[in-house]
Amino acid sequence: MKTKRAMVFASVLLCTFLSLNPTLHQMAQLPELYESSSHRLPQLTGLLANLIVAEEVKAAEADVNAVMAAHPEKPEVIQVTYKLFGLIPLKSSAVEVMPNLKLLPGGQSIGVSLQAKGVMVVGQAAVQNQEGRLVCPAKDVGIEVGDVILKIDGQEMSSDQDVANAIHRAGKKQGFSEILISHNGQQTQKKVTTVLCPETDRYRVGLYVRNEAAGVGTLTFYEPKTSQYGALGHVINDVDTNQKIEIVNGNVVASTIYAIEKGKRGHPGEKIGSFVNQSRFSGNIKKNTVSGIFGSLEGEISNPYFNEPIAVGWESEIKEGPAKIYTVLEGERIEEYDVQIERIMRNRTDSKNMVIKVSDPELIEKTGGIIQGMSGSPIVQNEKIIGAVTHVFVNDASRGYGVFIQNMLKDADIIDKKEAA
Repeated sequence: MKTKRAMVFASVLLCTFLSLNPTLHQMAQLPELYESSSHRLPQLTGLLANLIVAEEVKAAEADVNAVMAAHPEKPEVIQVTYKLFGLIPLKSSAVEVMPNLKLLPGGQSIGVSLQAKGVMVVGQAAVQNQEGRLVCPAKDVGIEVGDVILKIDGQEMSSDQDVANAIHRAGKKQGFSEILISHNGQQTQKKVTTVLCPETDRYRVGLYVRNEAAGVGTLTFYEPKTSQYGALGHVINDVDTNQKIEIVNGNVVASTIYAIEKGKRGHPGEKIGSFVNQSRFSGNIKKNTVSGIFGSLEGEISNPYFNEPIAVGWESEIKEGPAKIYTVLEGERIEEYDVQIERIMRNRTDSKNMVIKVSDPELIEKTGGIIQGMSGSPIVQNEKIIGAVTHVFVNDASRGYGVFIQNMLKDADIIDKKEAA
């Protein structure tokens, strides 16, 4: 009887010890998929660390030397089982050995211009008809702000002037226009009555439209081997509708900053700049995604703080603590500033993966913290590029969000995106 009680007591003590043991707690916190630039496994510490053996179960063939322009880099995935005394399985995990990529950090101020697919509806306005009544023909048939006009009477639309002319022609000819729109990604045809406006003597349907956007941002990285780049760190939305712009054409050039509007509580600041006519570099925009814009560049791309490309810091390598950002506040001169990574949010799939705080007194003095136009400024930690600045907190300009660099690389198709972070 005493022996049985002793065994039960010992079992309870063992279970309690194991449940409270920091080594096992560390192991429980290990992600199912751990990303690393080498075969190095996450290190366990504590009393049981030497008693737990990590055994490699299997490894997928790697293709880390693939040419990025033709084939995205594919990580090697190694399955690992952690065993107590090398016998008792405790946890299975995986190490994703990421490609040995090197990127040149950006920081250059860039001018971005793009042309949307079709023409976006950005507003509605009543039109006075011949009887003096105010009517809204397009609104009445269900055309909404944010819809994209693709065709009018079978003719493709590529500018606001195209839309105005097509509606006027249709009004003169038949008194209505057949408008093909994209609404929430679905195409639908709308028959809209045209109204002759007495003030302009032109037929109208009561819409404001736009198909172009332009602004200033920051280059995040440049990959010299393939001339690919990433910038902004977030999607470009229409300023009025806040909807993603589906692009058919876009360009980036160097821009110069000639003024700073300092940020304050409730009012984000802004870089004020202009496009450089004789730009040292230029490029196209092939993709507009949640983590930024991507394409290829040609010309002179340089950063005075980096003579050559540096390694990529994968998500699992990012730590809370000090880091650097690179951005332009005057002219075209890139400068380095101190920030703190305060929080890492590994499960988010948008462009808000890190909370960062500006800790550099000079940057606080000049800008108040993070300002518009700083989006895309590269974040470097432990001599590795780990991400980019993306957003500012409206109620605290010294804080904002950053996106993981690997999310940008996946959206740029530089690395294989089938394995999510």
